[in-house]
Amino acid sequence: MITGYFLRQGLNRWIIASLVVILAIGILVPAANLLLPAGHPLHVPSYIVALFGKYLCYALLALSLDLVWGYVGILSLGHGAFFALGGYAMGMYLMRQIGTRGVYGDPTLPDFMVFLNWKELPWFWSGFDQFWFAAIMVMLAPGLLAFVFGWFAFRSRVTGVYLSIITQAMTYALMLAFFRNDMGFGGNNGLTDFKDILGYSIQSDQTRAALFLSSAVALALGVLLVGALGASRYGKLMVAVRDAEDRTRFLGYRPEFVKLFAFTASAVMAGIAGALYVPQVGIINPGEFAPANSIEIVIWTAVGGRGTIIGPIIGAILVNAGKSAFTGLFPEYWLFALGALFIAVTLFLPKGIVGTAMHGWDALQRLRAARRHEEGRHDGPAASQPEAAE
Repeated sequence: MITGYFLRQGLNRWIIASLVVILAIGILVPAANLLLPAGHPLHVPSYIVALFGKYLCYALLALSLDLVWGYVGILSLGHGAFFALGGYAMGMYLMRQIGTRGVYGDPTLPDFMVFLNWKELPWFWSGFDQFWFAAIMVMLAPGLLAFVFGWFAFRSRVTGVYLSIITQAMTYALMLAFFRNDMGFGGNNGLTDFKDILGYSIQSDQTRAALFLSSAVALALGVLLVGALGASRYGKLMVAVRDAEDRTRFLGYRPEFVKLFAFTASAVMAGIAGALYVPQVGIINPGEFAPANSIEIVIWTAVGGRGTIIGPIIGAILVNAGKSAFTGLFPEYWLFALGALFIAVTLFLPKGIVGTAMHGWDALQRLRAARRHEEGRHDGPAASQPEAAE
């Protein structure tokens, strides 16, 4: 009952509309793929389902960054690490499901371990043959890393650009570690060649449709959670820490704990996004830890509008859709186009697409209210003159 009240207080017309659109997409796109024949004009091909499913995962990842950057003011340049850790946790489960169908036919060891002459399964791979264990690790691994990292960083009052730099150093260090073959995570090649998930073929259209719907539901739940947090008293405290941390501390609050909670919750959301991403793209490798990926997440959020909930989702989908189109036409110029987009948004749309639109809407509403007030002042005396004559 308390949870229901907490979630309902974050509902407004924008959030409700977003939830309806996300869930409608989550149902209609797979339905158009499974129920309509290939020659139908509304049929959605299987590769589009996988591509749009990837976009939904990116949208959830951008929303997770918005929770810490938009509401607490923490510019994290390491959220790609949490995304990749969630992806690796799911990838390890998918690798354990291959069994004897691998190239070397080993019932226990993944192919890359057989190739590297591993004699037994490392201890940290134990339990990943069970989906429930992998699901826990999808949230626990990035959440625990964020908690430990944040505990030391926030207690030491590291803020601003220094915090951004050490978050980027964290993801870079993890990238170098996961590239090593002796780490037991597949080295350069990562984890791939997945066969099944929960007993269903990962290549079937039905499984892809279920993964797409799961991504849409996860994104909708993320919107609901962030909206409820932002509208709660704790959300007001997060904004206070963002805007005036010293004053918040002077009032008796502990800003480091506020930041720690938001940072950990955000990492868990990013891990879930990574876990949904991996079975839809079919691979996870150390390249997901690359600092450039974390910088891209910041660009998605900035383009859409940080602190708006809806903005990062729109930004992630628009930028990645543009990336898919642009890299097909001019692949060597994509990074230049991305940099130009970020500069243009910073100069001309500092609040992002949605932030600017909301600001304009609020200004229009204030202007209308002022006009109504002015018209009421002019009409009021004229309406009262007959009463005065009597």
